[in-house]
Amino acid sequence: MPESASAITRSPAEIVQNNPVSQAANGICYARSGEITIADNDLERMIAAVPVSVASALNRKAYYFVPLTVTQGEDTVIADRYDVALSDNAVCHRNLDLGDAQCVFISTRLMDDKFSVAFEFYINVGHALVERAGVSQAFADLAWQQAESGVRGETSMDAWEARKFATAHGPDAEKYKNEYLASSFADAISIYLLAVYLDVDYYDLRERDYPLLAPAAMAERLRKIAEIFPPNPGFEFNIYYRRRS
Repeated sequence: MPESASAITRSPAEIVQNNPVSQAANGICYARSGEITIADNDLERMIAAVPVSVASALNRKAYYFVPLTVTQGEDTVIADRYDVALSDNAVCHRNLDLGDAQCVFISTRLMDDKFSVAFEFYINVGHALVERAGVSQAFADLAWQQAESGVRGETSMDAWEARKFATAHGPDAEKYKNEYLASSFADAISIYLLAVYLDVDYYDLRERDYPLLAPAAMAERLRKIAEIFPPNPGFEFNIYYRRRS
């Protein structure tokens, strides 16, 4: 039910000052603030699912799980709970440089289920890793071989669009190829991390705006990611095939 009183909003700097971060065993720094519905143990396991080899590239980065991250003109504010009046201007996440660290504010109440919150977090992790460490050559070789063979679908709209231009052999093909490999690598990392954290059904990943990468090709990419970034102790990665009834 909607609440009559407006949510309290604070600046990102206030949230950072008033909510000291915890550091998980893998090295990731994070905090929660305000009325978020994801349970502490679910959040802790979500963070812990990130392999140490991935987390090591995220130094000087802290993740804040908050109800709503809201844009107000050129400013960003954080709401202490869900507020329908603020939700229209809320964004899924915002990366802000504060001091000598980058703080990522993730709006948990725009999604409100652990699958969506985890996916948003892992997408950010995947892109951050690619920005800092680049694309694995082994993954790039696999993804490009799939693209050249005309495998159906892709893992995001960015990858779908970049692949289209990269394989058109136009004057900017090399630029689009690099964009495609970076995007598809970040996508594969995020889907892999989600699958390590939760049981993920292939059909849960479908989007309406582009065709999803074919199952066999998706499995190849995720296995390659698992080779590069093995799961932490206590986590497993497996791919199961079954016929849908």
